[in-house]
Amino acid sequence: QEKLAESGGGSVQAGGSLRISCAASEDAYSSSCMGWFRQVPGKEREGVANIYTDGSTMYADSVKGRFTISQDSAKNILYLQMNSLKPEDTAMYYCAADRLNPCHPSRKWYEYHYRGQGTQVTVSS
Repeated sequence: QEKLAESGGGSVQAGGSLRISCAASEDAYSSSCMGWFRQVPGKEREGVANIYTDGSTMYADSVKGRFTISQDSAKNILYLQMNSLKPEDTAMYYCAADRLNPCHPSRKWYEYHYRGQGTQVTVSS
């Protein structure tokens, strides 16, 4: 059974919106720090947004004001609402979770114990 499973990716035109989800197992969801990463071929996987156990959130500068990270604790799901999408947001998006503090987008992918397989988001101009 996957500990983290992303879904909701797809194709959208620039300026549009998309919400992607990450269904987590109980132990993964109990992590204090959860986050979203993205990666395009040939580039390093980069942190996009994080949410800490106290509900505080942090965002990469490139998505601040456009993306919102949230959780549904009743369903153990992590979300990323993406608005005003740009072609440069095109990437594979991954979720991750672990007991990390501080919890922020500059954390590296390999620092997380729980890591998903990704969902593709494509934004056309």
